[in-house]
Amino acid sequence: MSENLSALATESTSTYDNLEQQTVDTILRQINAEDKTVPLAVEKVIPAIEALVHEIVKRMKQGGRLFYIGAGTSGRLGVVDASECPPTYGVPHDWVIGLIAGGDSAIRKAVENAEDDEKQAWLDMEAYGIDELDTVVGIAASGRTPYVIGGLRDANARGILTGCIVCNAGSSVAAEAKFPIEVVVGPEYVTGSTRMKSGTAQKLVLNMLSTAVMIQLGRVRGNKMVDMQLSNHKLVLRAIRMVREATGVSDEVAADLLEKHGSVRNAVDAIQAK
Repeated sequence: MSENLSALATESTSTYDNLEQQTVDTILRQINAEDKTVPLAVEKVIPAIEALVHEIVKRMKQGGRLFYIGAGTSGRLGVVDASECPPTYGVPHDWVIGLIAGGDSAIRKAVENAEDDEKQAWLDMEAYGIDELDTVVGIAASGRTPYVIGGLRDANARGILTGCIVCNAGSSVAAEAKFPIEVVVGPEYVTGSTRMKSGTAQKLVLNMLSTAVMIQLGRVRGNKMVDMQLSNHKLVLRAIRMVREATGVSDEVAADLLEKHGSVRNAVDAIQAK
């Protein structure tokens, strides 16, 4: 691409300088000051997030799935959000799918040139049998990642809903997305280090997106994760407390009900059905 990197907000020069000469206290306070601006940038795009949530929910209620595609930090954030949905909300592992350029090995170690392949994202999604009920959300801080651009373009060509989370205005990724979310956070503390404010912005939006979708799909009751997987001791204790608070039974009874029925939702329903 011949795009001028210096014209991108994510690549613009930091407002801080001589960082190596600063004290640790100063560095930390400056980073914190920059981080405080990120939620304000996210607030500005809530209408765009809301519009995408409605479209995702509409399709997922008909059996559709949510795909995240990205490279580097952006791809890793998508993988993290997708991987946390099953244990948090008790949904199947293929409801939300995170794909990163270079495959799963790129989660830990960068794969050279993987993000530059415009065709690979569609091949990655095709392996999951993607169809017109699914949604593809491209994640790219710069908004210029070929892997993401190509994936969105191929999804559009097949009538699949597309959205994106980017941190520059007017990007190539946003141009391909039917429901773009552009969170412009400005220069990074360390020039060009988009794992910082841009990554934080993307994480916040992903939190909002998947949480709102799961609530709308009925995976939360009141304010509780009633379908969470009881996969460790901490979560079992949390579930016991949730059952106790919802029904007034003792911890011992709650534990027995959870063992018998497998989830907070089913345990509470069993008591309330009596």
